[in-house]
Amino acid sequence: MRPFPYAVTVRTRNRDPARPVSVLPSIALVPCTRHPPSVVDLVSGTGENSDVVAYDAALADRIRALLAGSPGLTEKKMFGGLAFLVRGNMAVAASGQGGLLVRVDPAHTEKLVNTTPARVMVMRGRSMPGWLRVSADDVGTKPALARWVELSSSYVGSLPAKKKA
Repeated sequence: MRPFPYAVTVRTRNRDPARPVSVLPSIALVPCTRHPPSVVDLVSGTGENSDVVAYDAALADRIRALLAGSPGLTEKKMFGGLAFLVRGNMAVAASGQGGLLVRVDPAHTEKLVNTTPARVMVMRGRSMPGWLRVSADDVGTKPALARWVELSSSYVGSLPAKKKA
């Protein structure tokens, strides 16, 4: 198998993890033999080229506990976070930007934004009705998180199941 283009890696001169690094790291180009790293790999740490977790793992565990036993539940790393899908439809995610990404009925978006601390998700400059961001501070308690998880999972549960490709 032909190696892919080079990937940039950061190396330190100090190989002992118990000893603090006192010098600036050096940058080296090394052949990438498995697959070329994507921007997601390098920024969010979701690829095999990184061990970094970009989302709040404790929040993901809390979501997982609330959704346990839901039929058709799957998890998927997406957008630098960990998404929870119900029958193939994304319901809620521990966002790579922090907090929660919640899918709701688009008809209820405006009401929820006006009556809760949630805000409409913006992607590439466009507002995305039906997708809300909730800060980590606003889902700090079990009842607060449970409300959003229930809202999203009940809406997504009403959608037709996605067919596997």
